[in-house]
Amino acid sequence: MITIDDLVKRRGSREILSGISFQARPGRVTGFLGPNGAGKSSTLRILLGLDRATSGTALIGSVPFARLPDPLATVGAMLDGSGAHRARTGRAHLRWVARSAGLPRRRVDEVLEVVGLTNAASKRIGGYSLGMGRRLALATALLGDPEILILDEPVNGLDPDGIRWIRTFLRERAASGRTVLLSSHLMGELAETVDDVVIIKEGRVVADGTLEEVTGSHGTLEDAFFALTTGGAP
Repeated sequence: MITIDDLVKRRGSREILSGISFQARPGRVTGFLGPNGAGKSSTLRILLGLDRATSGTALIGSVPFARLPDPLATVGAMLDGSGAHRARTGRAHLRWVARSAGLPRRRVDEVLEVVGLTNAASKRIGGYSLGMGRRLALATALLGDPEILILDEPVNGLDPDGIRWIRTFLRERAASGRTVLLSSHLMGELAETVDDVVIIKEGRVVADGTLEEVTGSHGTLEDAFFALTTGGAP
């Protein structure tokens, strides 16, 4: 389980996060939504140990990310990009990550097949399309076969077949008892994928519940999002 409790982040006199609290539970896909600048990235960076909170806690199970004994086997994350050197091939990048984490080399070919990049594995990453780059980032997150996936804009750049594939993949991941936390600006895709929804605005949680609870009388997730974050309709 992911547990965010009363998370506060200040930069100088500016408060980026103002007491964010929510959970992402095993067996569920949780959508984490908010307008640009709402604090999504800051929350995820703190959760992954890339930044420090002013106060509050962000826990994986019962410990901060930095105290996980085997991070890649516990959490797989896909944030802004793959973090891959553009001159490397996709396979070389994955082998480097696997070797640095002490993972078996066979995992490289396994995750390449899972994300549909086997035929592009020997191509330099600089020649990848946006969608291929997202698939490589997902493959990197899957190397340790983690219990938790944290994904930022996982369908960005994917074609319709790719979007359908990742939707099915994430649903199956949750059905196996894993925890999935994802953010996306594509409300229609989120509504087809998530079980639970957390919406933040200006560093505060404005909605937290099941998809049905959050959409409520609004009709659609997009309508609920706009109503809760702008006070209007899309």
